[in-house]
Amino acid sequence: MSDPVSGVLAGKVVLVAGVGPGLGRALAERAAAAGADLVLASRSAARLEELAGELRTIGRRVLAVPTDLTNPGGVAALVEATLAEHGRLDAVLHNAYHAPSREPLLETGLDTVRAELESPLMALELVRRCAPALAASRGAVVVMNSMIIRNRLPGFGAYRMTKSSLLALARSLSIELGPQGVRVNSVAPGYIWADAVRDSFAKAARERGTTPDAIHDEIAGGTDLRRLPRPDEIADAALFLASDLARAVTGQCLDVTAGATHH
Repeated sequence: MSDPVSGVLAGKVVLVAGVGPGLGRALAERAAAAGADLVLASRSAARLEELAGELRTIGRRVLAVPTDLTNPGGVAALVEATLAEHGRLDAVLHNAYHAPSREPLLETGLDTVRAELESPLMALELVRRCAPALAASRGAVVVMNSMIIRNRLPGFGAYRMTKSSLLALARSLSIELGPQGVRVNSVAPGYIWADAVRDSFAKAARERGTTPDAIHDEIAGGTDLRRLPRPDEIADAALFLASDLARAVTGQCLDVTAGATHH
């Protein structure tokens, strides 16, 4: 069976901002499988070079640019390096974020809230810098969000504020960039079945005197598909929105939660 994303980004240049070990890596790997050449950005030079080397072996042209995405000067240098290397930019997949504090909002210090609210500012600065190149290619932006904007889990007040702001940012950018042919959409994943979630389930199991499998089954039982989506499945949804298959889709947020949320 052929890969469902094969060729959907052929000839495109994709910038993945926020290349971590989970979803960020999957975004890069799946974009490469879809035929795109890549620019990879995060703070970790070693991680970027390792992944870039792997993707070059399948014939992709990959530029790794260690970048502090909270630094406007670093973001400007990232976009300059992208255009110098590839001469164009067709899609931005924004995956950078601050980890949630997981505290009741009424008990969360304002400095912590301000730090978490850096996430939509990072996205704004990156898209602002990329906008001329994206307009030239009539490209796309996909912002990775979270199902926290839909559910009522306690202890995520600051994170919910942040992700709601990120959603509003994406919708506003869609309004502003749409007349230039640039589409802006969001993806809201739920629990992603990867190392971070596995570790959190193991911790919860220890605290509750049960097993990680029992925690998994409890959480997965709240989804329509009775399972949790993998990083590559989240990434494929983002690639759909970045590709010409979604050429008339903008200003939307696609939930990828295996049915944990309906929207």
